[in-house]
Amino acid sequence: MKMLLVRKFRVLILMVFLVACTMHIMIDLLPRLERRGPESRPGCSCPPPAAAAPPRAAAPRWPSKHTLRILQDFSAEPASNLSSQSREAAERAAERAAGGGAGGGGAAAAAGRARRLIGPGAPRPPPPAGNTAPLAALFQHPLYRTALPPLADGDLLFNVNSDIRFNPRAAEQPEWQNEDHHEEFLPTGETSIDSYPNWLKFHIGINRYELYSRHNPAIEALLQDLVSQKITSVAMKSGGTQLKLIMTFQNYGQALFKPMKQTREQETPPDFFYFSDYERHNAEIAAFHLDRQVLSLPGRILDFRRVPPVAGRLVNMTREIRDVTRDKKLWRTFFISPANNICFYGECSYYCSTEHALCGKPDQIEGSLAAFLPDLSLAKRKTWRNPWRRSYHKRKKAEWEVDPDYCEEVKQTPPYDSGTRILDIMDMTVFDFLMGNMDRHHYETFEKFGNETFIIHLDNGRGFGKYSHDELSILVPLNQCCRIRKSTYLRLQLLAKEEYKLSLLMKESLLKDKIAPVLYQPHLEAMDRRLRIVLKAVSDCIEKDGYDNVVENDFNTDVNTVTTER
Repeated sequence: MKMLLVRKFRVLILMVFLVACTMHIMIDLLPRLERRGPESRPGCSCPPPAAAAPPRAAAPRWPSKHTLRILQDFSAEPASNLSSQSREAAERAAERAAGGGAGGGGAAAAAGRARRLIGPGAPRPPPPAGNTAPLAALFQHPLYRTALPPLADGDLLFNVNSDIRFNPRAAEQPEWQNEDHHEEFLPTGETSIDSYPNWLKFHIGINRYELYSRHNPAIEALLQDLVSQKITSVAMKSGGTQLKLIMTFQNYGQALFKPMKQTREQETPPDFFYFSDYERHNAEIAAFHLDRQVLSLPGRILDFRRVPPVAGRLVNMTREIRDVTRDKKLWRTFFISPANNICFYGECSYYCSTEHALCGKPDQIEGSLAAFLPDLSLAKRKTWRNPWRRSYHKRKKAEWEVDPDYCEEVKQTPPYDSGTRILDIMDMTVFDFLMGNMDRHHYETFEKFGNETFIIHLDNGRGFGKYSHDELSILVPLNQCCRIRKSTYLRLQLLAKEEYKLSLLMKESLLKDKIAPVLYQPHLEAMDRRLRIVLKAVSDCIEKDGYDNVVENDFNTDVNTVTTER
């Protein structure tokens, strides 16, 4: 009797196994059957070929071992399929404009919709009225015409004649090291700098005072590379809370890709904690332009840039991600939605699941590409904990949130007890408040330059989340310390004037990006409002402690006089 039960149990297990295999085979074959034309479906009630819509391009072939699952359609989710929806709106607006419509009302409506388009084909607003654009006028101001002091050998991150071999893949992907000797670059004085790839020109231009100079032509060329260079390899960035991809280009440069998760007009939900907010690709782009074109906050009498170059790009998920990746974990997360859109979700701590998949329509996705800094094997960076770091806890508060005299303790702690580091923190505070970025838990510096150098502003993706709310807690360092550079204070006063209005300058600067408009108009207006709040905070400090105790003079007398008069 016992042996009979065992045999029956084995037969039952075998039957369950056979049923499961049959279901898997049917699921694998279903997408192929759906892709067959109407002629191959004898029982199909589809319209005859003459009445059918024009045929679409054939769907790209998937690798034979990749199983196509028909899962939930995420193409209508706020965090996916956004760029393609906008392209459809652009096509509809163009068709209405070409047809002439039934009068001016239709054309006006189409133009209104076109103003919100996303993508390289979006119409650009006309340049500002007047003979000189606001940015051009701003850069003629003495505050934006300071020069670097002469650079000694110790002020350069790399010496051109050194025996350093630049392998752009070595640091982030150790398995790629020595894969191809042609990927190593040895810059020497014998070779013209014009022959270097633009990413290498960017790297060897870094010095103690700046990541790049304002008029460095290699930066514009590098931005163009980010949006036009052929992508040859893609891998997931390890250790991230949200999905980020490392993209390698044909010229061996690398960039960090952050895909689009929200539309321009969407705000961070009010019930979201700052540490679970989305990382927005357009925030990375806007932060680069704010740092580069508008603030450019100086250290001492210097005018340097702190955010690495970032540009927006429309990426083909099939050709430029799935077909070139060697990351099997990433490759396995691709699927086709019921709407026949290509989707993937990768692996990360937050928002990497089928419920938060990133979908194209059919396979275009918008994102930001941030140029890599030199790899850590060549230029070590030191990571510093931000003294005003948040608790990253649902209930606990950080010490600075409960101790109004917290800054006095910070100013007695190295490296904030000497040099300009505490002023760098104040600059970073202003930068983050203008963006609404609450996620500044750490910052980095180049180890070679010690404490006498600038701090690098990385990971700005959680900025520009709310335009209807100003997070005053971001300004706590400024309110507690009541210290600010005079150059910073004068720039902020300048940007509050109508002729140099911050929102107009940012809008003009962002028009240069391929996915303009980058920011929703209320975000630009929020920056003007926050700027006034910063100036009010500094004014209150001056009234309480006196001008000389609050404003650190880091400019020479001539510049101060000219700036104040203007």
